[in-house]
Amino acid sequence: MYRLMFAKVGNRPDAEDLTAEVFVAVLRPLRVSASVGEVRAYLLATARTVLAEYWRRTLGKEVTTLDEEHIETVFADPPAPSNAPRRTAAILSALPDQYRRILELRFLDSCSVREAAAELGVSVANAKVLQHRALRRAAQIAQEVDQ
Repeated sequence: MYRLMFAKVGNRPDAEDLTAEVFVAVLRPLRVSASVGEVRAYLLATARTVLAEYWRRTLGKEVTTLDEEHIETVFADPPAPSNAPRRTAAILSALPDQYRRILELRFLDSCSVREAAAELGVSVANAKVLQHRALRRAAQIAQEVDQ
């Protein structure tokens, strides 16, 4: 998906932002039981929508077509196996319980700050502070793991 976005916009920061926007838009409504073909079709439809909005914002015109030959090369290469789930689990397990829980609620369970605060039994302001500290500590742990 990143390669497709990069081919359309021509710069790395925008391509990264648009790729993330596509996946954020796709994750919630996508059925777990969807076939590979359905997932690809939904990803492409969402990418088309995200690109149209991007071009509307930046140039004032919509571009809603995707090159068929480029799409085939994007999906032809099998994705490399990711170690992200294992790395994430290692980082989360190294965090104190409350830090781990706030990050799980916010980023794995997609809870709002208000929902996470209610689940933890703390104020919204406290939840924001916990999240900030947890992210800072998780980044330190990630650097230690990488070294």
